[in-house]
Amino acid sequence: MAIQVQIPTPMREQAGGKAEVTVNGVTVQAALADLLRQFPALGPKLFDNGRLRPYVNVFVNDEDIRYLDEMNTPLSDGQTLALIPAVAGG
Repeated sequence: MAIQVQIPTPMREQAGGKAEVTVNGVTVQAALADLLRQFPALGPKLFDNGRLRPYVNVFVNDEDIRYLDEMNTPLSDGQTLALIPAVAGG
């Protein structure tokens, strides 16, 4: 099942310069595992000790996974995962 993952600019270097990549997975966790299989350098940007970093927000078709089933959120063919790093400032 093809899932499109949108890679934010700060992480594109670790993803071979790509803004979007295709992964496979029936859940967010499986899709991110496939992403890391393809681009292992993204691992430290996304995870810390196996847990998604708190400043990385993940959206499935514009819905935050924190309000769905988090990493167990099911995915369907053609859906889009967006990785959005939190931005702070003032």
